[in-house]
Amino acid sequence: MSSPRDAKPVTLSARIAALDEAGSLAAIRARVAAGDDPLAIIAECQLGMRYVGEHYESGRYFISGLIMAGEIFREAMEILEPLLPTAQSPHDPVVGGVALLCTVRGDIHDIGKSIVVTLLRSYRFTVHDLGVDVPPSEVARQTRELQPDVVGLSGLLTSTHSSMKETIAEVRRAAPHLGDRHPVIIIGGSAVDEQVRASTGADLWTDDAARGVEIIRASLSSRGTATGR
Repeated sequence: MSSPRDAKPVTLSARIAALDEAGSLAAIRARVAAGDDPLAIIAECQLGMRYVGEHYESGRYFISGLIMAGEIFREAMEILEPLLPTAQSPHDPVVGGVALLCTVRGDIHDIGKSIVVTLLRSYRFTVHDLGVDVPPSEVARQTRELQPDVVGLSGLLTSTHSSMKETIAEVRRAAPHLGDRHPVIIIGGSAVDEQVRASTGADLWTDDAARGVEIIRASLSSRGTATGR
């Protein structure tokens, strides 16, 4: 017979998946006090949110579960955001640019998007965050108006892939109004992969927010995007 001493410790991602607000925040504070990498802690939070999304899609959780998980993550970021890295120097190879981000129509989840917004701003990007549940026509309108270097579309649920595809089509149709400033389009979320990228027509994809920022910066660097706009 196993004893309590044999029980495995509950992970941070499992606490978030269980919507354990107090336990999640206590675990985060303990990890910070121990000197753990804040990006690694955020990655575990994202994993927990992925589980929450899976529970929602399976019917185990309802929309209230997504809202509760979002609140836990918001509180987590209040702890972790001040510890995130910033751009190292003016000589950084990609500093600046304009990014337009949103969670696509049909999804109110903004966890990954919020991380990307924070990290891009730390690299001195101008970031326009349109929020959640944004219709394709609004993304296209804002793309024409703002002429961003990158358009980032986020979605936690597999059901948002069709919204991503429709949004990208709308943005592509806006191309004649953009001259030579066609944005790089990246999709993000725990349920996206290369197959989803190809089917939606996106240029890039990521299932990790911090990695997504690296991909954006590398892509704009290869394009020779002007900085300091």
